[in-house]
Amino acid sequence: MKYDSNKVAIVGCGKVGMTAAYSLLHSGVVNDLVLLGRHKATLIGEQLDLEHGISFLPYARVMATDRYEDLAGSDVVIICAGAAQKPGDTRLDLAGKNIAIIEQIIPEVVKNAPDAIIMLVSNPVDVLTYKAYLLANLPKGRIFGSGTTLDTARFRFHLAQDLHVNPRSVHAYILGEHGDSSFPAVASASVGGQPLASMPGFSEDRMMDAYQTARDAAYKIIASKGATFYGIGSVISHIVKQILTDSKSVLPLSVPLHNYQGISGVALSVPCVIGRNGVEASLEIKLDWEEKKKLEKSAKILKEYLQ
Repeated sequence: MKYDSNKVAIVGCGKVGMTAAYSLLHSGVVNDLVLLGRHKATLIGEQLDLEHGISFLPYARVMATDRYEDLAGSDVVIICAGAAQKPGDTRLDLAGKNIAIIEQIIPEVVKNAPDAIIMLVSNPVDVLTYKAYLLANLPKGRIFGSGTTLDTARFRFHLAQDLHVNPRSVHAYILGEHGDSSFPAVASASVGGQPLASMPGFSEDRMMDAYQTARDAAYKIIASKGATFYGIGSVISHIVKQILTDSKSVLPLSVPLHNYQGISGVALSVPCVIGRNGVEASLEIKLDWEEKKKLEKSAKILKEYLQ
């Protein structure tokens, strides 16, 4: 892999893909940005629109294409293609349609960009991540999903409002499914080194309110404006930056599990060390008995979609 190219490709350039592209250009870590979709004529317009802002940003080349061959040499490939969640849909409702799409995309990505790290964003991200992992046959850590990184950011934001601290100072994860069976990992949560449960102003009820608000945020946003894209676009840009700068940051990402807390054969979000090689390690943080059962519940639900 070339460590100086910083070439990133986005497959699927709808609202999420293009918001991610816009955010990536502002990050300053991308030298080459490839926009791949079915309709090149539309993507040329997106390319031009992005290029016209380059004078005010760190320089990068932008390419619009409908050819998988143009992914060659990519360091990171982001998969945003698929049917979008509609009002009233759960993420799991999209499984059938989007599995079929992933089955077409992944072999082409692996063929044309065999050294790339592949990140799944399309929903249901955990199901698609595991399917893609089986299809790709890549080394462990080279393929993963964005997982509950956005859920966790939402949770920390609402907790921070209650505790009157900066969200960056809240160390608490949403784990499991990126969806309705996710759960807050409170046993390991802290604020400035102090256990979350002992913080002034903390209560179990207020914590659960923050979690439920975070969990249901996508439904509220979709009902209001039809789609979520700013939050996830920022998440995608952040994750790519951690990869390209080899930051070794810890993020809750969806990864295929191999005897994690006794769970295998499914992808779920757990704390992961992310760097230039992709997911370099998954961390088994402290979970209480109830949290372990919730992780097992997420695994059981998702395995039904992997038969």
